[in-house]
Amino acid sequence: MPAAPPDAFDYEAALEACARGERFALRAIYEREARWLLGVALRIVRDRETAHDVLQDAFLLVWQRASTYQRALGSARGWLYTVVRHRALDEARRVKRETPVGDDIDQIADHAGMQAAIDLANTDSASLDRCMERLEARRRECIVYAFVEGYTHEQIAHRLATPVGTVKSWIRRGLLALKECLS
Repeated sequence: MPAAPPDAFDYEAALEACARGERFALRAIYEREARWLLGVALRIVRDRETAHDVLQDAFLLVWQRASTYQRALGSARGWLYTVVRHRALDEARRVKRETPVGDDIDQIADHAGMQAAIDLANTDSASLDRCMERLEARRRECIVYAFVEGYTHEQIAHRLATPVGTVKSWIRRGLLALKECLS
C-alpha cells in the first residue's frame, strides 16, 4: 500500500480519538510528528536528553489534555507544537539556562523561528553578526529575547514596557531586515 500524502493525516480526528482514550491515535501522532517536535524542543532547551524528556512530558500532556483541544480555535497540529514549545520553555526556565546575549551568534542562527524567516544555510556567523549590528537596538533586543532567551511576545512586551503588537512588529521587521541584509 503506498504511503498517504503528508497532508492526508487528520490531526483533529486523531486528537479527538486521544480524548476518547484511543491509544492508537496518540501513537499515530507520535510516529508522524515526533522527530519535528523533538527539533522544536531541542532548539529551546539545547540538550538532547532534556529535549527527549520534554517530548515525553509533552506527549503525556497531549494524552491528558486532548479533550481541551477545540477545532474552532485553531489547527490540531498547531496545538501539538504549542504544547511542546510551552513545555520546552517551562523546562528551560526551570533549569535557568541563560545564554549570554552576543556571545554565540550561531545559537541565534540555529533557532527554528529564525530559520523559518531567514535562509541561513550559507551564512557565516560574521555576516549574521554584521547584520544583527545594523538592526535598530529595540528590534535586535526583541529578536535576541525571542530566539535566544525563548521569551514569548507577551514576556518581551512586559520586560520592555511596550505593547505586544509593537514587539511583534519589531520582531517581524527585524527578521525581514536580516533576511534582506543576508541575501
